[in-house]
Amino acid sequence: MEFFQLMKEASLEAGIDLSEHQYDQFIKYMRLLQEWNEKINLTAITEDEEIIKKHFIDCIKAFKSEAIKNAKNIIDIGTGAGFPGLPIAIMNPNVQVTLLDSLNKRINFLNLVIGELGLKNVITIHSRAEDGARNKELREKFDVATSRAVANMAVLSEFCLPYVRMNGYFVALKGPAIEEELKDGQKAIDVLGGELKGIIKVNIEGSDLNHNIVEIKKIKVCPKIYPRKAGTVNKKPIK
Repeated sequence: MEFFQLMKEASLEAGIDLSEHQYDQFIKYMRLLQEWNEKINLTAITEDEEIIKKHFIDCIKAFKSEAIKNAKNIIDIGTGAGFPGLPIAIMNPNVQVTLLDSLNKRINFLNLVIGELGLKNVITIHSRAEDGARNKELREKFDVATSRAVANMAVLSEFCLPYVRMNGYFVALKGPAIEEELKDGQKAIDVLGGELKGIIKVNIEGSDLNHNIVEIKKIKVCPKIYPRKAGTVNKKPIK
């Protein structure tokens, strides 16, 4: 099956349509990713088909979450090469997406992609997650904070929940072993004002990959002491 058809089918399964213009944006994004990956380490996945399935389709499936689908503004924490924030921004031009990453080289790459794709609904922030969450312009200001392939749920909750407004959502894109992670992360979720709302099972077209989307609702204001200073969160997760 050709890539356009594969991505279109995957998009429709996630409840959103893919136009030819959006597909062209994804292909341009892929070429820039491959080109820049030779200069800076952005991804271990470099083949066209693998990028389409394991990066693009995986991120498009985030729209199976009603929180993602209905959000007016989203922050992607530790976005790396732009996943899942850039695919979300391409698929929905009406959502304002903020991409946050701690490495300036990656921010430079993302700014180039945003310019080349003509995306008007994306901004980037060069910051560690812990520092950004102390900025009053960012703290508890987003409908959704999302993250993919950054850390386990205990650590990720401390990185992400401080950015989420009351009744907003932290949406994590996760692999198959989510039950154990959620057990380990339950205390952190509670302490940071979250409540598990559900786990959405995701299949990736044209592969045997099975992923999960974890939705955590913000039901209480996050205590001011969180997130703790940079470096502490990974070393001493809330348990």
